[in-house]
Parts: sequence; C-alpha cells; structure tokens
Amino acid sequence: MNYRHGYHAGNFADVVKHLALVAILLHLRKKDTAFSVVDSHAGRGAYDLSGAEAGKTGEAQGGIARLSDLSGEMPEALSTYLSLVRESGPYPGSPLIAAKLLRPQDRLTAIEKHPEEFSALEKLLAPYRNCAAEQGDGYARSLKLLPPPSRRGLVLIDPPFEAPDEFSALAQTVRDAYRKFATGIFLIWYPVKSQADADAFAGEVLAGGAAKAMTIDTRISAPEGKLARAGLLVINPPFGFADVMEQAGRLLAPRLEGEISSAWLVGAE
Repeated sequence: MNYRHGYHAGNFADVVKHLALVAILLHLRKKDTAFSVVDSHAGRGAYDLSGAEAGKTGEAQGGIARLSDLSGEMPEALSTYLSLVRESGPYPGSPLIAAKLLRPQDRLTAIEKHPEEFSALEKLLAPYRNCAAEQGDGYARSLKLLPPPSRRGLVLIDPPFEAPDEFSALAQTVRDAYRKFATGIFLIWYPVKSQADADAFAGEVLAGGAAKAMTIDTRISAPEGKLARAGLLVINPPFGFADVMEQAGRLLAPRLEGEISSAWLVGAE
C-alpha cells in the first residue's frame, strides 16, 4: 500500500498524528526560547479533500469529517487543531500546521522529494518567512539539519512507506537522529499491519538508547486492503503530553468509531 499523503489526508490516522503535532508545538511555545521543526516527508502541505486523490479513497469521511461539529470542553491541543482545520480552507498537512503555530523566532524546514509535491509545498510556505521548503531525501537531509542551532525542537518523520525496507530505513534514521539530537522531541508515524513488525520497529529504535518513549495506537474497522491501524512513536514526549492525548482520545475514539490507546515503552512519567 502507498501511504502518500494526498490519498489519506484527513483520515483517522492523520487526525491523531496532527493532534499530537499540535500538542507538542503548544508545549514548545511555552518557553520564549526559539525552537526548530524538521518535517522529513512533508508532502504538499495542504489538500483538497474534494479532489481526485482524496476522493479515490474517501478516507477523510471517516476521519476529519466526523469532527466537523465537535464542540464543548476539550483539551487546548484538540481545539487548536480543529480551529486550524476550519480556518485553513484546504485540509492542512503537518508543514502548514507547524507554519501557523510558529512564532517569529522559531523555524521550520519541510523536506519533500517528489517534484510536483515539492513545488506545491514551496508555494504554500512562501508567505512564511521563518519556513523553508527543501527538495531532497527526507532521511538524509533531516540528519544534516540536526542538531538545530536552538537545541530545542521537534523532528517529524512521516514517510510514505513506498519501499519494502522502509521500517529498517526509518529505524536507522531515528537512531542516528537521536544520537545527534538526544534532547529533541521525535514524532514518528507508521502503519501497523502486524503487531510483530510494529514491536520489532520500536525495539530497533529503542536500541539506539532513547530513555523516554511512548506509542499511540489508533485502530478502526476498515475494508480488506485499507489502512485500519496506525501508530505513533514519540521519543522524549513533553511533560503532560500523554494526559492530553488520553483526554482527547476519549473524545475522538467514538467519533472515529475506533480505539485510541497509548503505552509507555520506557521512562514513564
């Protein structure tokens, strides 16, 4: 299966991933000190959910569309995420979400390999003076950007899983990135087709020495061959992040008709 962003924008996994992204960025904003965001596989940055790619799968109907009327008391991260979606027009991908939440002193580098996707990304980020779009290999370029000058920040790694050895390449990159930026926050997305594969991936990453890490697992019912389960591996999750995701998850799971669970792998709060 190809997990390129355009086909799956706004689906259940996107909702949880972007919620986690917003929660981390809001935490980083609590200190005046600048921070940097590296988005390794940024895609085009914004998506027309009525367009051909999203229409081909229809997955947004089971994701963000089910949250259109969600209101009332909710964690700040969830309300901020929903506000960004409602204000953005096209559905915002991770680079646009980050761009909108950065302060003047913060920086975003969004990397995309595919020429057409990169061209759209570059145009999207052009109005944001503290954001840069780069065309290149997300794994290799991310490593060269670490550690950022600010020594604070987030590395988001969300590959399309087009290659058969993607899990191995991803695990190696995360280990290398952690060695260069051990104080950074890492948010890593992956599809879950096999619990054994997911466990093996997490084990490979943790073998790199991470002292604090957790997973967030989201699963729904889906037709054969469709994405039904996805995970987030979060290294150095900020204080309170797990509680925010748990509170938001209780609101989201019934809407998404699924289950959202989290587990500490090492260094629980």
